[in-house]
Amino acid sequence: MLSSCALPYSDFCLVALSFLYAALGRPNPNPMKMILASILTTILIVTMTLGAMFILVQATEYVTSLESPLDRATAMGAELILGVVLLLGTVWLATHLAVRIFSTKDAPPEEGPVV
Repeated sequence: MLSSCALPYSDFCLVALSFLYAALGRPNPNPMKMILASILTTILIVTMTLGAMFILVQATEYVTSLESPLDRATAMGAELILGVVLLLGTVWLATHLAVRIFSTKDAPPEEGPVV
């Protein structure tokens, strides 16, 4: 019998417990490739997040050292936009790669594709 770990749209638990593939009658989708992709993705995400934080800290130090209030206000606005772009980009990349790694390939419906 299948465990509650077998989710309909995810192979995460099936990869973690690859012996369940035989129970489902599915071919093995090369779990080593998925595990390696997950490790590399995790390293990439951590590196990007730390890089974004270092860039933002350097930008904050530069902004606080400005003398002119108008220049400081403009630089603060630019720093906020930079922070949002960097950190949201990192989150988007993390979720996008996770979905591409762990999603299952569903067959198209019998009637044809829905447009």
